[in-house]
Amino acid sequence: MNFDNAIWNNNWAWALPLVVVTVMLHVVVLGAINTRVVVALRHFRKHRRFMLLFIVVMGIVTLLATLLHAAEATIWAFAYHELGALPTMRNSMLYSLSAITAYGHADLFLAAHWQLMGAIEALNGLLLFGLTTAFLYAHVQRVWPLEVHAREEQARL
Repeated sequence: MNFDNAIWNNNWAWALPLVVVTVMLHVVVLGAINTRVVVALRHFRKHRRFMLLFIVVMGIVTLLATLLHAAEATIWAFAYHELGALPTMRNSMLYSLSAITAYGHADLFLAAHWQLMGAIEALNGLLLFGLTTAFLYAHVQRVWPLEVHAREEQARL
């Protein structure tokens, strides 16, 4: 095995477990949030100001999802720092947030032999943001019909 292949394989060996860990964490935390949201919405379903309450709940959910993404970027940043891919934890965190969001404008660069890992983190970010988008969309899809039915019931009374 030549040196280039060893570098390539090292990137995959570190990055793939991070992808798996962050996706599993994402699914578990979104599942826990989902349970709380369903209970809260069921409790407030008959409330006169249901839509306003739903907006507040979705704002809180969005904040929690943002914190979840930040925690996942921190996992990647810790790996970069421990592998020596970036000199400080602060640089690692900034690079990670830039990569996971596909923002890509930080003036930071991984050590040359870890650059593939940064691209894999960007792929991971796309998957995580896709899961979050699907999660938020599913909640909106559940609520709109409830609001329409509530208005129809009020009109009949």
